[in-house]
Amino acid sequence: MAAKKKNQEPLIIASKAKGVLKAAGCNTSGDAFDGLNAQVYWMLEQAAKRAKANGRKTVRAHDFVA
Repeated sequence: MAAKKKNQEPLIIASKAKGVLKAAGCNTSGDAFDGLNAQVYWMLEQAAKRAKANGRKTVRAHDFVA
């Protein structure tokens, strides 16, 4: 997973993600959403690389599948 870069804009709606975790019976730590946000940035970067490697500029759903 990519390390958190300075000034990464949050991509996750924390209240919605927290609701999903709460429904699963889990609590969240203060840094949970920083880690989740970093993971989403990494996933986006990987999908973009896959699309480009396949000669496309358009990222498709299957670019997120490992």
